[in-house]
Amino acid sequence: MSPRRRRPLSHEQTVFWIALAGGAPAVVAALGFLWSGDHAPKVIWTVTVLVLGGWLGAAAAVRTRVVRPLQTLSNLLAAQREGDYSLRARSTRSGDALDLALEEANALSAALREQRLGALEATALLRRVMSEIDVAIFAFDGERQLRLVNRYGERLLAQPSERLLGRSADALGLAECLSDEAPRVIDAGFPGAAGGTRWEVRRSTFRQGGLSHQLLVLADLSRTLREEERQVWQRLVRVLSHEINNSMAPIKSIAGSLRELLDRRPPPADLDGDLRRGLEVVGGRADSLGRFMASYARMARLPRPAPQPIVVDAWIRRVADLEKRLAVTVCGGPAVTIRADGDQLDQLLINLVGNAVDAALDAGAHDGGPDEGAGRAAGSGAGGGSVGGVRIAWSVAARMLEVRVEDDGPGLPASANLFVPFFTTKPAGSGIGLVLSRQIAEAHGGTLTVANRAGARGCVATLRLPLGA
Repeated sequence: MSPRRRRPLSHEQTVFWIALAGGAPAVVAALGFLWSGDHAPKVIWTVTVLVLGGWLGAAAAVRTRVVRPLQTLSNLLAAQREGDYSLRARSTRSGDALDLALEEANALSAALREQRLGALEATALLRRVMSEIDVAIFAFDGERQLRLVNRYGERLLAQPSERLLGRSADALGLAECLSDEAPRVIDAGFPGAAGGTRWEVRRSTFRQGGLSHQLLVLADLSRTLREEERQVWQRLVRVLSHEINNSMAPIKSIAGSLRELLDRRPPPADLDGDLRRGLEVVGGRADSLGRFMASYARMARLPRPAPQPIVVDAWIRRVADLEKRLAVTVCGGPAVTIRADGDQLDQLLINLVGNAVDAALDAGAHDGGPDEGAGRAAGSGAGGGSVGGVRIAWSVAARMLEVRVEDDGPGLPASANLFVPFFTTKPAGSGIGLVLSRQIAEAHGGTLTVANRAGARGCVATLRLPLGA
């Protein structure tokens, strides 16, 4: 039979026995002298009881002095663990080790309280944002059970959260959103969707309580698309109305004047000349309106690109040679071939070069004539030796071709409306060139931007195209 294991002494018992051991020599010596001396028995027993009582009382006081602060720290840490940060340990301000420990415990409690308040405020803000945001947010656990839903998600599924939480994604009709890749756009109908059929699906994962969860976000694209479509139609109708009114107003005015001439009795001697001039104005305005509508139809009927190999250097030099009003400097670039629709890219670059030449000539006219303006442009061009007020350069980076068309014109007063259909700053412009150019660039998977040059007069049009467009 194995010997019974002795339980170790507790901390309080250890402190008590150490205090007794510390006072034991003095007690033994005192009692030895007392019992060996010539004293009355009553005195001996009285003194013995007093010595032993004082010895035990002193040991108990030491035990209390050591254990009581530890109990205070234990209660304080327990309260912090439970989330109660209102308790504080009383400090003696003596500066000893025990007082420093109590002060640090109080500081820790204050810091935890501030962090707790910050976390509660952040959580409250997050819940408020989730409840007010116009997207549906769902959180599913590892077993695809719904654990969190915001107010928009409740409206989307037409049920309160009390009836939704704990149900599976299959039962809620959201299994498809959790299965396929994301982000993506889907066509789906939900019980509480107000006509929305196109949804953007975004999904991510997070961990809570050591377990993996999925966060599902559904955004209604139908309403956004309808709003964008409405704004586009408003802009288009506004521009069309402006252009048509510009043509109809003089036609109406001239028609009224011609009617007055025909009603005069006797007719004026120069009636035939007035009629001819009036009809010429009416015909001119009708032709202008016809060109405007043809430009609109041209933009609407842009065909899909037919890619073919295009040598960039030959393409740019060929377009530059087409411009006869002003010398266009080809600054050069790397030898590169791309796949794109040559006819559409010709049209795009012709528009950019034409706009740049118009700007350079306009600046020359304001500075003392085209020749003088061109000479100044040549002297201030990039590189210091370029001839003319327009330059074309290209480079390749990250599998993208970048073509830059710079001019030394007056620059752009504002670029917000540059790509608005039919917006133009030219007296005889159609407002369709840049819009059509950007449409061609985007059809090839690229981009087109126009901005003022940094640190110099004029602007730069930047065309970026993928090499394998």
